[in-house]
Amino acid sequence: MTWMIVGLGNPGPDYATTRHNVGFMVADELAARMHGTFSRHKRAMAGVLEGRIGSPGADARAVLVEPWSFMNASGGPVKALLQFYDITAGRLVVIHDELDLPLETVRIKFGGGDNGHNGLKSLRQSLGTGDFTRVRFGIGRPPGRQDPAAFVLKPFAGSERDVVAQEVLRSADAVETLVLHGLERAQNDCNGG
Repeated sequence: MTWMIVGLGNPGPDYATTRHNVGFMVADELAARMHGTFSRHKRAMAGVLEGRIGSPGADARAVLVEPWSFMNASGGPVKALLQFYDITAGRLVVIHDELDLPLETVRIKFGGGDNGHNGLKSLRQSLGTGDFTRVRFGIGRPPGRQDPAAFVLKPFAGSERDVVAQEVLRSADAVETLVLHGLERAQNDCNGG
């Protein structure tokens, strides 16, 4: 059975290193592990890579997606691609930034609300459900009274970049474990760390 793995972010170089784009960062790492590159899909405004995820012999079919709409319009492309590939929301994995988790924290959960995250809100509205798996990449709360909407669109500080690089790898590992070994094992491996 095929999985769809979606990294949430905003398209373009102005957003590439921002906190809101950690989903794209993890998706790029997974694409490198799959030895492929994203191509524009004919049915959706998104980059898509079809292939196998995991090591040879212990791998699974996957469609890796980066919506090229902006974050608050991610749901449309994802819905179109789920329909095109005939994949249910139960086999959808969404990687996104999470304000309520500190940096150096990655958590996996199934279902839930959008918690004010515009990408998740768009997905829930378009799909009519929140019953999909989330890989939540902690970015922490903004300092002081800084507006969270402005905070997520800022690049990580230089002092945070090594940590972010390690968490991108850890998040990609978590996605692979989820797809190959199931939610419980992925949660035990990831959520305990």
